[in-house]
Amino acid sequence: MKRRLAILGATGSIGRAALDVVRANAGDFDVALLTANRGAAALERLGAEFPQALLALGGDVPSSIAHRGREALLAAIGEAGADITVNGIAGAAGLLPSLAALRSGSSLALANKETAVLAYPLVKALAEERGVPIIPVDSEHAAVFRLLEAHGRDGLRELILTASGGPFRRYSLRRLRKVKPRDALAHPTWNMGPKITVDSATMANKGLEVIEAVRLFGVEPGQVKVVIHPQSVVHSFIRAGDGALYAQLSRPDMRLPIQEALYWPGPAPSPFGVLDLPGLRLDFEEPDGNRFPMLPLAYEAARLGGLYPCAYNGANEEAVAAFFQGRAGFLDIPAIVRYVLDQDWGGELTLESIMEADGRSRNIAASRIGE
Repeated sequence: MKRRLAILGATGSIGRAALDVVRANAGDFDVALLTANRGAAALERLGAEFPQALLALGGDVPSSIAHRGREALLAAIGEAGADITVNGIAGAAGLLPSLAALRSGSSLALANKETAVLAYPLVKALAEERGVPIIPVDSEHAAVFRLLEAHGRDGLRELILTASGGPFRRYSLRRLRKVKPRDALAHPTWNMGPKITVDSATMANKGLEVIEAVRLFGVEPGQVKVVIHPQSVVHSFIRAGDGALYAQLSRPDMRLPIQEALYWPGPAPSPFGVLDLPGLRLDFEEPDGNRFPMLPLAYEAARLGGLYPCAYNGANEEAVAAFFQGRAGFLDIPAIVRYVLDQDWGGELTLESIMEADGRSRNIAASRIGE
């Protein structure tokens, strides 16, 4: 029986990878919903390829697509009747769509890490209420998810997330001061959207993944380690109680964790990410928190809890936007986030407090950028 599939952010890197999985397994899925933010023309082309799919745009832009604007997009998620939803929307904008998918009774294949960073306790409670799973799609968290399935959690000592180190891992602070957006977009191993590629270069992406791992897997921040692994072949390790390390290895190809999520809990025979061992080299090194302070700032936000992860994310999104616009330098990004985190972000996690903290952190960051 075919599963009804919704793909949120269908024109982005995750969405395109998910559609490749659908095309490779055409007999197993009916595409029920495709969404984009402002890419109306690209979404209309996908609509011609998948004529049974409902189309929705998050941005209210000129288009023949009937569902336009945030409220219309959320309504379309509820109407689609999907069995499983891939959320590939970038940034905090993905939170409300995740909640809408879960409310509709859909399983959630989660590539939008901000859903977990901002509001995982709320998201988890809703998923449990609806009786549907949340399946991680980020390559690192998908790897941990599978490793814990295979080896269990008894005596789990730590999770080890790998990071490519981005294009600047050998740069001095002096060189980092001169980095331009075009430099930051040249990622050595992954093909991703602009914002996440810059986050990889600053290591904010890995910082968000640390917070995500803490929340998804219910571990303490001190149990989540990060190592630089430029080949991007080992996606994560877990260290068991006896000290043994278990790893998930594959070529860097997001289609593999997406396909595993779409077929979970069943097997997912896949041509994606197949790895040949002859000639394989694996290097690992410690991350440098002095040159890339976004990673230690994320650990600080994770330890403080409350709304600090929301502030970390909102400030980073605002700072990255300013970097693209030429209003902030590369090294200004962590300085802006540091300034925002120095405010008080205690408080109870509710949807209202999360949205308020997101907006306030952006406003404080914008004021700092203006100065």
